[in-house]
Amino acid sequence: MSATAGQAQSERSLAERLGFKPDQVVQEIGWDDDVDEDLRDAIEAVTGKELVDEDYDDVVDVVLLWWREEDGDLFDELTNAIVPLADGGHIWLLTPKAGRDGHVEPSDIGDAATSAGLTQTKSISAAKEWSGTRLVSPKVHK
Repeated sequence: MSATAGQAQSERSLAERLGFKPDQVVQEIGWDDDVDEDLRDAIEAVTGKELVDEDYDDVVDVVLLWWREEDGDLFDELTNAIVPLADGGHIWLLTPKAGRDGHVEPSDIGDAATSAGLTQTKSISAAKEWSGTRLVSPKVHK
């Protein structure tokens, strides 16, 4: 197997480890030239769909939120990111790893998530420069 094919497989398995599945609609918020393009490509490969942007106005399965310390108010952004989520949907909050420009302290993530009514279910090294935090809305029992 070539290095490129092996790399594509490892990137695809990372997207799968993050829980992405075929046919999911993934909305990407906070894209900039510092995001991990390999991860973006891997997500598109697994889902079989292009990522939709911030202007998408339908229901989504996952919100992929790239966030840096200087991006503003994380609580506000999380509150906005909840709106398009389908029942059972979740947010992957991607922040620069410790020591990188724009790093967000885990305590700040926890505070903003809790205030927005979200629960942190998983943290993972999402890419070379990025950490991922999976956030979900608590189940509502009817």
